[in-house]
Amino acid sequence: MADIKIKMENISKVFETEEMETYALKNVSLVISTGDYVSISGPSGCGKSTLLSILGLLDMPSRGEYIIEDMNVANLSLDEAAEIRCKKIGFVFQSFNLIDDISVFDNVALPLRYRSDKLSVKEIEQRVKNCLDKVNMSHRIQHKPNQLSGGQQQRVAIARALVADPAILLVDEATGNLDSTTGDQIMDLLDELNRKGTTICMVTHESQYACRARTQLKLLDGEISSTPIQQESKHLLNA
Repeated sequence: MADIKIKMENISKVFETEEMETYALKNVSLVISTGDYVSISGPSGCGKSTLLSILGLLDMPSRGEYIIEDMNVANLSLDEAAEIRCKKIGFVFQSFNLIDDISVFDNVALPLRYRSDKLSVKEIEQRVKNCLDKVNMSHRIQHKPNQLSGGQQQRVAIARALVADPAILLVDEATGNLDSTTGDQIMDLLDELNRKGTTICMVTHESQYACRARTQLKLLDGEISSTPIQQESKHLLNA
């Protein structure tokens, strides 16, 4: 049986005012195991962004249990959440979030330099180079992000997300700022990374990308609306 990376049980997120309660998420439960490829889709306002924020420890649930690799993280302090996030979670954002004033190498190295358990210069260098190799961007290691195309910047962002060897890669609309051809190439890269063992949870509104995942979750009004679709993706099998 695969090791469980993430487990949520009855997660709810409630925004309260003096007059009313609004549920962004209601009793969401899910399990993501080592090597899984999960997509979360649904209409605007369904709770996708809220769920991703809680998965990534950018926000905390109002109630429920959230376990990352046997650690209950549902009620951490801000500092504790930041430490776990740095070690356990890799983020890929729609807007890349790279720093134009520093090199590709330094952008990818950032998560390692902010860790509390400091790594040697040699180890940082090796990890950065290995991750840039994975995304075929080693030849751009000394370039700055504003010298790269959108697709190249997203590849660098993926390398940065992988460099700390996280428990899971969280992907937030990774193709949203890319043309369709480049978007397909980024999705092909994610497929390849998953085949090689990276655990991925992806939020997307693009149905053609959601169906690449082995497990497909649909959110509606803050709830998982149906039994997850589980399949062997043709993209993974035929690559």
